[in-house]
Amino acid sequence: MQDEIMLTPWRDDPIEQLEALVPSSMKWDFILVCDKHKPGSEKDAKRKKFLEELEKKGFIIKNIEDKKLFYGVHAPSEIFRKYQCLLRNPDTELQNPHTRENVLITTRIRIVDFILQNTETSPEETLHKLIKKKVFEAAFPLHEQEELRQFLKVNWARWRDILYRQPIEKIRSYFGEKVTLYFAWLGWYTCILFPAAVLGLTQFLYGIFYYDSSQVSKEVCEANATIMCPLCDQKCPFWQLSDTCTYAKLTHLFDNEGTVLFAMLMALWATVFLELWKRQRAEVVSSWELYGWDEEEEELALQLINNPKHDLQENQHSYVRSMIMLLLVMLMITVLIGIAHALVIYRVVATVVFTQSDFEFIRQWADTVAVITGAVLHYVTIIVMTKVNKRVALFLCDLEKPRTFSERENNFAVKMFTFQFLTHFSSLIYIAFFLGRINGRPGNYVRVAGKWRLEECHPSGCITDLFIQMAIIMILKQTLSNFVEYLSPWLTYKFRMSCAKGNDHRKERSVEPCSELEEWLRNYQLNEVNVFSLFDEFLEMMIQYSFTTIFVAAFPLAPLLAFLNNLIEIRLDAIKMVRLQRRMVPRKTTDIGIWLQVLEAIGILAVICNGLVIAITSDFIPMQVYKYTYSPCMLQNHTDIDCLTGYINNSLSVFRVQDFEWQMKLPEKLPDFIRSEITECRYRDYRNSDDYSYSVQFWHVFAARLAFLILFEHVALCIKLIAAWYVPDIPLSVKNKLLKQKYEKLKRELRLDYILHEAPSSSSISEGE
Repeated sequence: MQDEIMLTPWRDDPIEQLEALVPSSMKWDFILVCDKHKPGSEKDAKRKKFLEELEKKGFIIKNIEDKKLFYGVHAPSEIFRKYQCLLRNPDTELQNPHTRENVLITTRIRIVDFILQNTETSPEETLHKLIKKKVFEAAFPLHEQEELRQFLKVNWARWRDILYRQPIEKIRSYFGEKVTLYFAWLGWYTCILFPAAVLGLTQFLYGIFYYDSSQVSKEVCEANATIMCPLCDQKCPFWQLSDTCTYAKLTHLFDNEGTVLFAMLMALWATVFLELWKRQRAEVVSSWELYGWDEEEEELALQLINNPKHDLQENQHSYVRSMIMLLLVMLMITVLIGIAHALVIYRVVATVVFTQSDFEFIRQWADTVAVITGAVLHYVTIIVMTKVNKRVALFLCDLEKPRTFSERENNFAVKMFTFQFLTHFSSLIYIAFFLGRINGRPGNYVRVAGKWRLEECHPSGCITDLFIQMAIIMILKQTLSNFVEYLSPWLTYKFRMSCAKGNDHRKERSVEPCSELEEWLRNYQLNEVNVFSLFDEFLEMMIQYSFTTIFVAAFPLAPLLAFLNNLIEIRLDAIKMVRLQRRMVPRKTTDIGIWLQVLEAIGILAVICNGLVIAITSDFIPMQVYKYTYSPCMLQNHTDIDCLTGYINNSLSVFRVQDFEWQMKLPEKLPDFIRSEITECRYRDYRNSDDYSYSVQFWHVFAARLAFLILFEHVALCIKLIAAWYVPDIPLSVKNKLLKQKYEKLKRELRLDYILHEAPSSSSISEGE
């Protein structure tokens, strides 16, 4: 009987009859803002029609006129009684002090927002469409001037609290579960980053400690007579290998004996981080009594509350639409790969241009300047393509026509992350695995448009290019981006406040000032919040996590930079949400959603890419092949010398100058006797000096690279699987708590069954006797 009452259609009672249901201290659930439209205009008619639809559903609406029209919206209590009845919510909510009319304030705002967003004035004309058509300008819940918000301002949303724990329960009471889980995850991620940062810093310090003791660096610095082939076609001279002495020492900072162990430990770290987060999430969700919550069931309940005659929209799948979607995604991926190729061409052309520069410094460091400017250009490309990627991902999601908001959000997240990942990493993938390996050899170079030579690796090794590229992008992204992320809303807020104060001095208000209007204006002057505000924060962290794990073997300082950034990011996001932005609509959830699968995918990709970096990009494998096959320790049984002695000379191939198609320029600093005797130059490769074919040592190194890659990835993946098995996803305390709850529930059901069936039969027997 109760269910029948709760599912009856809305009444068309006048607003005056419903005001008796509202407490005397009126609290407004939502504020609608619009411009003053001309009476009788189309926008004015649509606005009135939308407000009438809300009144039919029992909403109380208050209008205050100022520079704009403000409408306070208060939902009837019947909505929330239906919600509690349909979902059989426990009475634990009543014990929370942050409630209004026996319903959590976050729950109330979420329900009202759903009804507002799904109220149609005509077929498919919702509040979202009306805002796009400028019928309404904004719709937002109020930041309430209450003790809870003041607590968050004083104890959370301040820079001075950067090293303090976050008040998770207070955040949940004000912003809801979804925002809270974001900050809980970000805080946990930051804590777990600390040991990774220590590992990376240790590996880097190890390189500094042995800065001058590397045998390879010593040989490079002493190679004054080793003449290298020119790095470009025009105005590029021969050069001495000893010119790269400083770079060789710097490369040893991050490409040393500890790189393999560090990469292995980071693969283990990524797995442990995810498994420990799953346990942490289980404990948090268990304390919130949300293990039995069903997102799909809640959304269906809200649809019935909004419209009892709602027709169920079933799940559908179209293979034709999926094929079209796949083709469009592949087209977008092709465009992003094309942009990466454009960056490659830029570096090729820039190297030639810088080589011909009138400035000696630029000519001398032409290849390094090209890499640095290419990295800056890549960062600019990331900024531009982020906006393009978002529009394309939204367009593709609209084509898919997902059934629910959650499905739409998950589909959008997968597409957006894929596009952003390729935007950030396609150039890095080229540098790590293709740069210097597809450019040919002296006398037979691969050329762009038959004119420009493809760029070679940095003279000190390909891993140096990858280190420079990652360092520049990551530092720019975590400094400039964060600076803009905070400064933009802060300046916007200050500008709106100054404009509001200026208007108050220049022109009197059309109505008497009141506390409600002042409160509404304060909230209206805050920065706008959209449904993707939290999504953008998650996406930013996923990209950062990718930088921290995928190419960490080439950039061991990435975890340290991420750790320092996240200490700031937590407070930056808190200040934005509490002080600078309108209140976000609380969302209910039990986990971080699709992002957990994204993190697991990144973890697997990190194992593969780090294995490839060590096997292909680093000189670790060629050194080990030389050390245990071609070194004096093996061939001459010398035990009193470093086994890498002679490695540099062994790793360089010989090219005859007469086989060049043009005359090369000689460096002026070379002694005359060397200048006159240059008949051959050296280059990094394993080729025979007679016909320039690959030598036997090349195939030995190739086989060792392949064997190491297979071994590394299998060992790392096994470690990940063992760690995932060893650390349970759900703590025993949570499992036992859920087990006890099920046990107590069954006992209650058993007692109820006894009362309903056994007790009456016993009483009837006694009467018969």
